[in-house]
Amino acid sequence: MKLHELKPAAGSRQEPKRKGRGIGSGNGKTAGKGHKGQNARSGGGVRPGFEGGQTPLFRRLPKRGFTNINRKEFAIVNLDVLNRFEDGTEVTPELLIETGIVRNEKSGIKILGNGKVEKKLTVKAHNFSRSAVEAIEAAGGVTEVV
Repeated sequence: MKLHELKPAAGSRQEPKRKGRGIGSGNGKTAGKGHKGQNARSGGGVRPGFEGGQTPLFRRLPKRGFTNINRKEFAIVNLDVLNRFEDGTEVTPELLIETGIVRNEKSGIKILGNGKVEKKLTVKAHNFSRSAVEAIEAAGGVTEVV
């Protein structure tokens, strides 16, 4: 196969419909829009959610809850992930981002206690769950809140 022999898969490419190009095209005159009415006009149609004047669903339903503007969202790391580091490593937020364990630090990094940690590590993070602190210290490591 050579570059000049390449062709798209059969049926994957389609010519656009040419609207309003004469009666013989099968899509001439009204161009598939029928006669008159709101949807036949240029710029015609209704906004999303409009129900013909009936109170729309999003207004019929009650409002619920609220959004806390001060919410802090943490990037979470489980204990079993920390086993990839060597004994005695100082695990910092920068190291976690560098190794690709955490993509985005968000409001900080929180270590959760899922899994077992078998290495003796110094873990620095913004937040720890109680079970994570116990597990790290049981393995001989140290936790430090940044």
